Amino acid sequence: MRKLIMWNIITLDGYFEGTKNWDLSFHNTVWGKELEKLSIDQLNSADYLVFGRITYEGMAAYWTKAEGEIAELMNNIPKLVFSKTLKSIDWKNSTLITENASAKISKLKAQVGGDIYVFGSADLSGTFINDDLFDEYRIGVAPVILGSGRPLFGQRASPKNLSLVSTQQLSTGGVVLTYTK
Repeated sequence: MRKLIMWNIITLDGYFEGTKNWDLSFHNTVWGKELEKLSIDQLNSADYLVFGRITYEGMAAYWTKAEGEIAELMNNIPKLVFSKTLKSIDWKNSTLITENASAKISKLKAQVGGDIYVFGSADLSGTFINDDLFDEYRIGVAPVILGSGRPLFGQRASPKNLSLVSTQQLSTGGVVLTYTK
């Protein structure tokens, strides 16, 4: 069976982006060789990447113009885009799905294969949290207090008790925390 894994970087005060979409400047405080390796390892273990509309639009705009190993992996891996408002998508290897996100993910999880990763996509993640679909949460914590922004775990998320399974201190001062249910 596949695992559904959340991967996000947040600030110490819990924001995954600033007050505007794609306000991610704090990512630079934790990026380095360790997160580059983690990114490559995650992408190599993934069968699918999953995005909501806003994350898809930002990722597609960035990665289709980027170069390097991570860009090549991001552009070639199959991507599932869940949106009720998009009419079409054009990022290589992307499939638009307009309904039943949790049912589609449940079906994929039941199959044999590599992992499924959700990057960003707070609204979609809230749906998957409430439907108890995440098997693992990988959260990079940047040593930044942003003061305001968009929280990763909003009020829509139902309570979950998780178990810490690993921590990785980064030379940049951040940490990667991995939790399972």
